Amino acid sequence: MGDSYIAADDVADRVQHFDTWFAAMATSPRRDEIVQRNLGLPATVLSSSLLPWDGIAEVVELLRLGVSATLVDLACGRGGYGLEVAARSGASLIGVDFSAEAIRQAGQCADALGRDACFVIADIAATGLTAASVDGVMCIDAIHIVAEASAVFDELRRILRPGGRVVLTNWEARDRDSDALPEWVHRVDCARWFAAAGFTDIAVVERPGWEQQERALWAEAANLDPAGDDAVTALRDEAIEELPHVPLTRRVLASATAPPHPVAY
Repeated sequence: MGDSYIAADDVADRVQHFDTWFAAMATSPRRDEIVQRNLGLPATVLSSSLLPWDGIAEVVELLRLGVSATLVDLACGRGGYGLEVAARSGASLIGVDFSAEAIRQAGQCADALGRDACFVIADIAATGLTAASVDGVMCIDAIHIVAEASAVFDELRRILRPGGRVVLTNWEARDRDSDALPEWVHRVDCARWFAAAGFTDIAVVERPGWEQQERALWAEAANLDPAGDDAVTALRDEAIEELPHVPLTRRVLASATAPPHPVAY
């Protein structure tokens, strides 16, 4: 969560911010241990998001991928979630992130696990992928990082084959009129975004169990002594910022199906 919202005029600054953030994680086993323990993740799943281990199985089930399928992990970060989902489903993986440092670490992670994957530096609203070329898309805790979410959903529809599936995780406001939440939270409305882009079979379900694990992570992290570890400092600062917002948001798992592409005349 944090201040991830990206205004149109400061994308370059945000890319640099995320490059620095990911670089700090690469040298912080302490940060990874704290996050993995609270989310129930094994050491092989490098996370920069907040999807717990049990949630990965739900993502796999909702994507409905076969062994010949192609999966895109938008805002893939260090690649941990996408690599795990691809391994469970047998799909080929393409990870997309605007952070060159994240892509570098994702490639290293794939190599270390002995898994084939393609990781590319691109904007999640403009992936550069061929139209109607993929069977599934996942985006973990990151759909809010662009200024215009509609552009991302249009891109999802463009790259997905008809019948392809999208699975997203994020946070939505319990009360959209609340002044206590960051502005970006008010904007997140997965069902509305899917519907506006023409998707079908739309489902948005709340996951209170995930919220409990997130709350426990933030509670521990807020009281950490970073001891000079930049990644732990960032985790602690984010925890202090986010703890007051947890009761005001609902953790959601959203999915939808891509309709047939419009016929060109």
